[in-house]
Amino acid sequence: MNAVILATGDELVLGQNVDTNSAWLSERLAAHGVMTIYHKTVGDDLDAIIAELAEGAQAAELVILTGGLGPTSDDLTREALGRVLGVPLDLHEPSLERIRMFFQKLGRPMPETNHVQALCPRGADVLENDFGTAPGIAATIGGARVFALPGVPGEMKGMFDRHVLPTVRNRSGRTILTEAVRTFGGGESSIAEKLGDLMRRDRNPLVGTTASGGLVTVRIRSDFPSAGKAEHELATVVRQVEERLGNFVFGRGDTSLAQAVGNLLKSRRKTVTTVESCTGGMVGKLLTDVAGSSAYYRGGWVVYSNRLKELELGISMEIIIRHGAVSEPVASLMAERAVNKTDADYALAITGVAGPDGGSDDKPVGTVWVAMARNAPDHPVVRAECFRFPGDRDMVRDRAAKTALNILRLELMKSLS
Repeated sequence: MNAVILATGDELVLGQNVDTNSAWLSERLAAHGVMTIYHKTVGDDLDAIIAELAEGAQAAELVILTGGLGPTSDDLTREALGRVLGVPLDLHEPSLERIRMFFQKLGRPMPETNHVQALCPRGADVLENDFGTAPGIAATIGGARVFALPGVPGEMKGMFDRHVLPTVRNRSGRTILTEAVRTFGGGESSIAEKLGDLMRRDRNPLVGTTASGGLVTVRIRSDFPSAGKAEHELATVVRQVEERLGNFVFGRGDTSLAQAVGNLLKSRRKTVTTVESCTGGMVGKLLTDVAGSSAYYRGGWVVYSNRLKELELGISMEIIIRHGAVSEPVASLMAERAVNKTDADYALAITGVAGPDGGSDDKPVGTVWVAMARNAPDHPVVRAECFRFPGDRDMVRDRAAKTALNILRLELMKSLS
């Protein structure tokens, strides 16, 4: 069973709102053996919605349309469905009464404009909405079952589970399972090269890559008639992917780099502190975005100015002037002093030129020094590395913060081996 998902609304087409509904629906459908062959976003244009509904009904056995069921003049889903079906819209009295009751519970009279939400194409099925005012609609167009659901995510999800899922369960006849293997430190092309024949498009499970925010995610889709076969083949390929990529892999699913680092710190009962210049506290934020990070994160400094590097960490202005704030000696001292002051097991330090200004011939924009200090009985062990990150200011800062976390992750993995 295949599906087409249509999302309506000018706010989606114009980029004012992000369509999260289609991604959620695709994931839920795949979990029940239904492959979505495409998503489309359509503006509030009656002819365009009619055309996409007709095309979707020819392309797939299941069409889900979200949005356009509200009470205003730009809510066109009901009319579009009626036109495609070639039938008029009739008033559905039970729906009108439910809408009246909804407003009555709120202590408000029902606006006249909400009457339109009780209209339904003749012969179609009305889907009760226990989460809002707009009923859904179910109809058959050719050989396709079509469901129109509200665009409000909370309403859409509840109605999908109640009204659409039973149809899907009865007709899918296949199992589609997916897994995501998360990596950092290698570009998409180098990751693909390591995966080699696993990425052939004639394979099942199917393997693909997606790059975003400096991370490369390897996505595996296993599509078989039986759940047991799908599970076995998926596990086999996930294992092969992780073996080929080695230490580039930091987790599965939606695991973040900070979560992976936090898990390693907890398992080793280690702590970390941070001291940041050009990233302005981003490493600390990433670490503390993870619940329970107080178990391993001691805290840190944002030493954006040279004066604060001197006052807070005792790095002499002589050293800063001699080598520059963006240098190996300054980065190393930042990490060393942070370990000493907090008695943490590790410290991460970042200093760089994020741009758009401040670069020079020998230190262009994107130049970042990352240092890591490891506490030791006599003296902290410090190592620093220089990076040249491409992109704008936001990209440079983001890559620098994630690179620092990855350096710590690799160090912790080495200590586990």
